[in-house]
Amino acid sequence: MEKPYVVGIDIGGTNTVFGVVDARGTVLYSGSIKTGKYADIEDYVAALGQGLMQVIEQAGGSDKIKGIGVGAPNGNYFNGCIEFAPNLPWKGKIPLAQLISEKVGGIPVALTNDANAAAIGEMTYGAARGMKDFIVITLGTGVGSGIVINGNLVYGHDGFAGELGHVIVRRNGRLCGCGREGCLEAYTSATGVARTAREYLEIRKDESLLRELDPSEITSKDVYDAAMKNDKLALEIFEITGSMLGEAFANFVAFSSPEAIILFGGLTKAGDLIMEPIKRSMDANMLKVFEGKTKVLFSQLKESDAAVLGASALGWEVKTQDPTL
Repeated sequence: MEKPYVVGIDIGGTNTVFGVVDARGTVLYSGSIKTGKYADIEDYVAALGQGLMQVIEQAGGSDKIKGIGVGAPNGNYFNGCIEFAPNLPWKGKIPLAQLISEKVGGIPVALTNDANAAAIGEMTYGAARGMKDFIVITLGTGVGSGIVINGNLVYGHDGFAGELGHVIVRRNGRLCGCGREGCLEAYTSATGVARTAREYLEIRKDESLLRELDPSEITSKDVYDAAMKNDKLALEIFEITGSMLGEAFANFVAFSSPEAIILFGGLTKAGDLIMEPIKRSMDANMLKVFEGKTKVLFSQLKESDAAVLGASALGWEVKTQDPTL
C-alpha cells in the first residue's frame, strides 16, 4: 500500500516543532518540545522520539509514514549531521538523521538546513509550485536562503551552499553574528531592523514614537507598529532595509537568473512597507539583460505550519535515495 504521510521536524534554538503531513500539505497531527531544555543530545533525541511516536500513532502507525524530513540550523543534507550550530545546545557534529531514525523504528530520515527546507516547502506546497529556478530568502532572526536551479536545490560540494545572508553588502560594516563585518543579515534580518532603529535613535534628533521605548528592548515589530502610525523614522528604516535587500537581490539575479525570489519569515509581515522599496531598489540596480524578468513574491505557506511543511517535503524524497528501502 502507498504510504500516504510524511513527518516534518523544524529544529529551532528555542522550540522543536513536528507534525504529520499529507500530500496536499495539510498538517494533520503536531507536537513540540523545548530544544533548549536538553543539554545532552541523547536526552533530546529520546524526548523527540517519544513525541514523534505519539503523532505517528495518531496517523495510524509507522506503516503510514513514507519518510521524515528535518530542517535545522547548520544541517548538512549530504551526511545527515548538524555541524557546529551556534544557536543549539549541542556542540560539534551531531549525526541527527541517524539518531532520529533509530528512535522511530528505522523510518528513513533526511536533514537539511532550515532555509533549504523552506525552499523545498515552497516548491512542493507553496508559491514555487511549477518553478524550476527560484530563490527563497528567509527574513527572520537571521537571513537564510535556499537556491533552486533547474529543479534542484544547490548544496555545493560540502552541503552548505547558499548562504546569501552572509554576502558582504557594506565594506567595514556592522559586525555580524558569523564574525564577519557588513553581512546582509546584519542589516536586513528582524534583528538588523531593530539594530538600525537603535542606531538612528542614538545619532539623530528626529521625533519618533520609538523614543517612548527602552532602546535595548526595541524589536522589528515595534518599528512596524510605529511605521503603521506614519512615524517618519520608522518608515525610513523600512525604506533603507528594503533598498538594501533590493540591491542584493539584483546581484542574486545576475548569479542564477531565477523566475522568482520568494520571501519567507517574520519580517514579511511588514507587507508593502518592505516589498515596495525592495522592488524599487532591485529595478534600479538590475543588469539590463535581466530587467523585468524576476518576480518578488511572499511565501504562500501558512506561517504557523510553514517550517514543518518545508521540512516534511524532504520526507517524500528520502526513500528514493536508497533503493533498498
